Amino acid sequence: MDDRTTADDPAVDAEVLGERRHLVSLAFRMLGTIAEAEDAVQETYARWYRMSPQERDAIEVPAAWLTRVASRVCLDMLGSARARRELYVGPWLPEPVPTQAFTEPEVDPADRVTLDDSVSSALLLVLESMTPAERVVFVLHDVFAMPFAEVAETVGRTPAACRQLAVSARRKVEDSRTRRAPRAEHDAVVRAFAAAAQGGDVQELIRALDPDVVLTSDGGGRRGAARNQVVGADRVARFLLGSIGKWPGVELAAQETTDGLGFALWEEGRIVGVVTLDVHDGRVTALRLMVNPAKLSLWNGAEL
Repeated sequence: MDDRTTADDPAVDAEVLGERRHLVSLAFRMLGTIAEAEDAVQETYARWYRMSPQERDAIEVPAAWLTRVASRVCLDMLGSARARRELYVGPWLPEPVPTQAFTEPEVDPADRVTLDDSVSSALLLVLESMTPAERVVFVLHDVFAMPFAEVAETVGRTPAACRQLAVSARRKVEDSRTRRAPRAEHDAVVRAFAAAAQGGDVQELIRALDPDVVLTSDGGGRRGAARNQVVGADRVARFLLGSIGKWPGVELAAQETTDGLGFALWEEGRIVGVVTLDVHDGRVTALRLMVNPAKLSLWNGAEL
């Protein structure tokens, strides 16, 4: 952003720049990585500052304008993101973020659970299965409570069409949620799974896993990870125990995540991996191992 070009009214300029955290939060839910979200927000601000002072003065609510433009930028980016991910080295996973990454300290604890879920890896994977329009409509309306009339203006569709997109998106989200255990059950199962893994008994570990469990690891070509998903309790158990043996300098520690209890991989005082899990009917049904350093910045002191 060119610091030489600023709004004539310092108060308006402060309001605009003060929206950055909100815009990154919005864009992250639409795009799935902090880097892409930052790119979308940078483009949004670039469009604001490319306008003349008179054009900016004509905008009555700058925050609303920024939200609409950021959403449109994300909609455009989603179209090309799928093509880029087809060239990705190994499986692509959305970026896990620390709990309360986008929430302020004064937010009610009950609301924090809902906000954490809206950036959970499990939900972001469901959003990846949606069309770009479904995803943007769901995030704007169901997460950020934008009225359908405004959503329609943002995505260039009628309010009725946006309602249909929201229904379709909501159905996919609810189907996913019914296959996940409540948080208390999730955490209890994950603790039992951790005990089995630490014990090193492959049969005990297999019993902690669903027969059709799927393990997905994302190294992005920058750190060793399985190039394909590992499927089935026996294969996943042996993969996990083998991996533990290959990481002698890495410490595995329980870690709260937006998906519930998970694990952090520590090496020389830094988090080099994050594991999130899904649980259903008392067993682990999915494991997501993120070791791509480009998707772990917020775990090691970076700020939004």
